[in-house]
Parts: sequence; C-alpha cells; structure tokens
Amino acid sequence: MLRQYELVDRVLSYDPEADEALLNRAYVFSMQAHGSQKRASGDPYFSHPIEVAGILTDLHLDDETIATAILHDTIEDTVATQEQIEKSFGPNVARLVDGVTKLSKIEAQTENERAAENLRKFLLAMSDDIRVLLVKLADRLHNMRTLHFIPDANKRRRIARETMDIYAPLAERIGMYEFMKEMQTLAFRELEPEAYASISKRLEQLHEGGGDQIARISSGLRLLLGRAQIKAEVTGREKHPYSIWRKMAERHISFEQLSDVMAFRVIVKDEAECYRTLGVIHQRWPMVPGRFKDYISTPKRNGYRSLHTSVIHNEKARIEIQIRSEEMHAQAEYGLAAHWAYKIKAAKPDGQTSWIRDLIEILDHAESPEELLEHTRMAMYQDRIFAFTPTGELIQLPKGATPVDFAYALHTDLGDQTVGAKINGRVVPLRTPIENGDQVQILRSKAQEPEAAWMNFVVTGKARAAIRRFVRHKERDDTVALGRKFYDEIVRRLPAQLAPEALGHALKRLNLPDADALMIAIARQTLTDAAVMEALMPGSAGADAPASLRSQRAPISIKGLTPGVAFTLAPCCHPVPGDRIVGLRRPGEGVEVHTIYCPQLAEGVDADWVDLAWGDKADGGTAQLSVIVKNEAGSLGVMASILGAHGANIVNLALTHRDPSFHTYQVSIEVHDRQHVMRILAALRAADAVSQAERI
Repeated sequence: MLRQYELVDRVLSYDPEADEALLNRAYVFSMQAHGSQKRASGDPYFSHPIEVAGILTDLHLDDETIATAILHDTIEDTVATQEQIEKSFGPNVARLVDGVTKLSKIEAQTENERAAENLRKFLLAMSDDIRVLLVKLADRLHNMRTLHFIPDANKRRRIARETMDIYAPLAERIGMYEFMKEMQTLAFRELEPEAYASISKRLEQLHEGGGDQIARISSGLRLLLGRAQIKAEVTGREKHPYSIWRKMAERHISFEQLSDVMAFRVIVKDEAECYRTLGVIHQRWPMVPGRFKDYISTPKRNGYRSLHTSVIHNEKARIEIQIRSEEMHAQAEYGLAAHWAYKIKAAKPDGQTSWIRDLIEILDHAESPEELLEHTRMAMYQDRIFAFTPTGELIQLPKGATPVDFAYALHTDLGDQTVGAKINGRVVPLRTPIENGDQVQILRSKAQEPEAAWMNFVVTGKARAAIRRFVRHKERDDTVALGRKFYDEIVRRLPAQLAPEALGHALKRLNLPDADALMIAIARQTLTDAAVMEALMPGSAGADAPASLRSQRAPISIKGLTPGVAFTLAPCCHPVPGDRIVGLRRPGEGVEVHTIYCPQLAEGVDADWVDLAWGDKADGGTAQLSVIVKNEAGSLGVMASILGAHGANIVNLALTHRDPSFHTYQVSIEVHDRQHVMRILAALRAADAVSQAERI
C-alpha cells in the first residue's frame, strides 16, 4: 500500500501545481472514516482506495480525481455524508464521489433492478464528467485483482460476470485496452476456470516448444526496418487467454487451428512512417487476405488509431502486427484518459463521448431493469463496422447492423419513419446486413411507423429500445380499445342504467389506478365479466360472483403468438432461447417453432409463416451437439465433466461413429439459451481430449 507521502510525490512528479493539501486531507479523512474495517483478504479496507488512487496516478490524472479515488467508498461504507465531503473538499470532489457511489441501500426486488439502478446513476454521472468513469474502472480493476479472496463462489461469479458484461466493454469504449485486457483475463479465469487453465497450459507448451520465437521474430522485424532506415520500437507478446477463447468460439475452431496467437507492436515516429513501415513489411512477407485494417484513416469510435495486418512469417507462423505512432500509442494505452491532463478543465475532452449520449437515450426508452441492462450491453459490444451517409458522414455500428440500425443511429425520428434503404445505390431489404465501407441511404415516409418484425433483425440497443417502446405503447393502446368494447357490452348487460360516478367506485373496489388499467384487465381476461359487473353495480352478478382479479398467470415464452395458441419446438433443429426463430402454422394444428436456418423450413410451403421472437424471460431448451473425442482412456469422462461443470444436463448420448483414432458422439443436453450452448462448445474445443465440437 502506498504511504501518504509516496502518493503525494507521485502526483507532484507529473503535476507540480497539484493541491498537496487536498490530497493530504483526503488521505487522512479516508483512513479515519474506514477505521478498523477489513477486506476479504484481511488487509485494512483503507488499502483499497489508496491502491485505486495509485492506479490513477499511472494515468497522470488531476488532483481532484486522485482525491475522489481516495474518498470513493466513504459515503457508501462509512458514516461519512456527502455534505461532509463537500464541506471538506469542495463541490467538484463531492459531485465526483457521489457519481461513483453505488446505490447499495436502494430497496430493489431483484439483483437486476439493483444493478440497473446503479448503472443508471453511473451513466448519468459519467455523461456529466468522464472522470467518474475513470475512477470507477480503476476501482473495478483493483477489486478484480483481489477477487480470489472472496469466499462466496456465487458472489465471485456475479462480480466477474458484471465486469465482463459492463466494465470491460466500457474500458474498451474509451480506448483503455490494458484495463480491458486485465479485467477480461481475471473475469474469464473466474467464469470459465477449465477453459482458462486449458488455454494457459497450451500457451505454456507453445512457449516451451518455440523457445524464444517471439524474441527472434521481434529481432527480425527490427533488422528489417533498420535496413529501411525506419527507427522503430518493436515488442511482441502472446495473446491473452480470453482473446484466444473468444476467437475459438467465434470461428468454431480448436486451439491447434488458431494460427495467430502472437501479436507484435511497431511504434514509429509519425503517421507517414506508419504507412512506410506497412509497405516494408508487406514487401517482405505475404499478407493474409482480409486481415488488414486501417484505423488511422477511419479511427474507431473511441479514437483508437493504428494499422493492423497479419502476415505469414518465415517460421510458417501467421502473426499479427500493429503499427502506430508514439502519439497513437499513448492514446491506445490510456484511451480517453490520455486526453485528461491536469491542465485540461473540459469535462468532455475531444468529443469522444458521443456513444455515452446513446446510452443516456437508452435510459429514457428502457422500461424495465432487464431492458436497460440488455440495451447497455448491446451498445458496448466491441466488433464495429464503418458505413457512410450519402453526404459522406461516417457512422460506426456493431457488426451485423442493418439499415434500420443505421437510421436510428442518425436520428430516432428517421428510424421510426424508415420504409426502405439503398446500399451503394441498390435498393435492398431492410434486414440486409451492412458491410464495412458501404454507403447507406435511408428512404422515409411520415406515414410509416416502427414494426414489431424489425426486432427480429436489428442489433443496436438504441434501435431495439425505440422499437420496443413504440410497439409496447401501440399494443397497450390496442388492448385498451379492445377492453373498452368488452366493457361497453358488460355495461349493456347490467340490470339498470349506470350512474356517472359508478366507474370511479368500481376502480376503488378493484384496486385499479385508472380506467385504462380496467380496460386492459378486461381485454386480457384477468378480470371476469361477473367481477366487473359486481364492481360497477354490487349485487348485479349474483352473491357468489368473484370480485377480485384472477390469480391465473400464463407466462408467454414466445412473442408473436396470440395468447393461448399452442406451439411446439421443432425436433429437427431444437431451437433454444437466443436463436432466431420462425413459426410454421398449418390448418387444424398448432404452431411449430423452427430456427431460421432449419433445412426443414423448405418443406413448409403449405404452411403460414409467423414472425416470432423469444420472450424477455424465456429460459431453457434442448440442444444437440456432435462431439468428436480421441479414442483414449478418460476422453468420454472429460466431455461429461465439462458438460456437468457448465450446468448442462445430458438427456441422451449416442455413439454415431467410431474408428481407431476417434469416436463421434451425438449428445442432447438441457441448456438455458444460445449463449449457454456457445460457452459449452468453446470449453469443449479448448479441451485436449476433444478434437471437434459442433451444434447440430
């Protein structure tokens, strides 16, 4: 733990004008406030905020930010109040501390609600001053470094999952890649311990087998560039385990098939030298097609600039090379924090926080904690593409985005009024994925409204939030109108004319807030006609008429079906929540639900097609896997152990093929959703005993 004078000296070393008295007061105040509190590791609790402050001194942040880091847990975990903080350290520090403080005392029904409320407050504070995010990321990074001291395994996994879903993507979004990589590695180790151990072991074996391969390739790069009169700093490393695991999952390949596990960084003087270096490297080694990316001419949304290329090296290894200038490297290492020097007083440096505005807009559209968390995670996903408007404006979108996503990225009103689109001058369906570099023109009409079917193909959180909000409100209006028709029929069946004040008395008897709520209850049949009659005119429906809401609840797991319509999950493709689905409806039969890629859909020409989507709380299904394992003792046990460790219950297991070297099994397993299946497949592919694993 840093001592008081050591922390102050660190800040003064890069900011001689820093308020030394402010830092000393903060150090003493925090130490006294936390008193004898202990962390799970047994260390004094006070050590945590000091370590967080130490992390931020490496980023050369201003004295107010360092003081905030020292004080960030005092309001939440001690008797200190925000008024005390403001009185002792000024309004700026008090505002920053309040932004970082989690709403731990909020009364929430579920963990998701608590997480959503914390995230909501955090995003609003972050949009006001980005330093809140920098302190929060350093706080989370230190907590992840000490995560293994927490004895409760469920709590460790919850913290790791939150880090992977929210904080690592936030770090990536502002270009703090070192923070992101360390968070991902530590979270991955907790969430997928077997996959982490397996990949780490493979990396060790690769390192031992190749000896000093990274050093040899780095030295060769320096010599090559030196002969071309290019002064460069060259470093090499193996990719971290989570990055490798994700590539294996995305490409459906094993560790042995993954060739680019080594990455090299070349830092040169300026932008011109970057392109000259690229030319020299491509002249020496053949480039891997499709693996070149120019983030200098088209920077990432977080300001990241660099050239990325992959080449086939002399040693038959495919290596990735990043080329950047010294200035670009500072931005890549510290991201938005590199723009926050103590002399900069602006709260939103370089306009790089436009993506935060999208998140704030999502806050306005999300109507449940689950939606807020879902849309926020979507808005922070990492793979991006670049597309252009007809006037040349550059728009960044997630990979797989469609023209509807593009329209909502430009403006919510444009998205609502979208009727068609042109990509590179050609009219295309709205569900067409946009490719990198496409020019997109949106066709609009004021008579158009968002369609529920768009939810089946849009990928951005902003688009999904806007469409879902409109559809929900439209469905509500339609439901109210339907309920009013039934209500009028009920009133006509009453034995006498209804008094003007009868409706108000009925709402009180039924404990409903307004007339619309009554109409919705009638339309959804959560109130019987007799109950409504009795509430409007007591005694009109008989003495034994029920006068309360029905207790029946029929959870709907699939959207797009009329409530009460029977459906079955097709046995040919075994859809699970997360798959894109479609329904086939034949006369006299229920709806059969298939994945959109099911070969059997070609046989459904005599059936009506129904656009479907999984419900918000849909969970559970059966997935079929084809797993090829080595024909050696214990291989089947390894496969079964991996499935068990991931909570997948085996419901059927069949040996479909055998030969002297390998056995092929068809396994039916119970899973939660598609992401659950993908995690299981990735873990299987990382195992040495498994040669291949695919979903059928």
